[in-house]
Amino acid sequence: MAKPKSASDTVVIKKYANRRLYDTSTSSYVTLDHLSDLVRRETDFEVVDAKTGDDLTRQVLTQIIFEKENKGEGALPISFLRKLIGFYGGRSQTLLPAWLDMSMNSFSESQEKWKQSVGGVANPFSLFEKQARANMEMFENAMRMFTPGISKLRSSKKTRSDDADSPQEDAMNLLRLQMAAMQEQLDALAGKR
Repeated sequence: MAKPKSASDTVVIKKYANRRLYDTSTSSYVTLDHLSDLVRRETDFEVVDAKTGDDLTRQVLTQIIFEKENKGEGALPISFLRKLIGFYGGRSQTLLPAWLDMSMNSFSESQEKWKQSVGGVANPFSLFEKQARANMEMFENAMRMFTPGISKLRSSKKTRSDDADSPQEDAMNLLRLQMAAMQEQLDALAGKR
């Protein structure tokens, strides 16, 4: 397990008005590619405006993704980008960052497990199935925090469910129930206004 990073482990990158980036740990000017390498090496850094001290980390990380997507190194499907844009300004915008963070952490952990065990597994796709189930459970737990009625809906699903359902059907049923619970919550919120 990685040790927790302290503030002293954080590399400070200063961004100047001329858009140049200065790495204070190496006392040198750097590029967005250098910052990408820092991310891949799991080196924690923050980008600050050299004049005002404002935190620009989010904007610079977004700029790195933009540059990668423009160079044809895209990892984000168009449908994902459209949905992501659709969340801006909506009620779900506040929930999305935490859920995406949990999903990315889970994906990273599964990637590590995949690297460690792919050589000895007869059916490597079973790892994906296990991870999908773990992701669904994690999503369900997160939704339970925001929608107290979900456990009631889930218990009614279990009584109606046939044990022969495939994992895909289970996932779809769970998503339908979660959507119904979210709709109930939205209806309740709309009724309070």
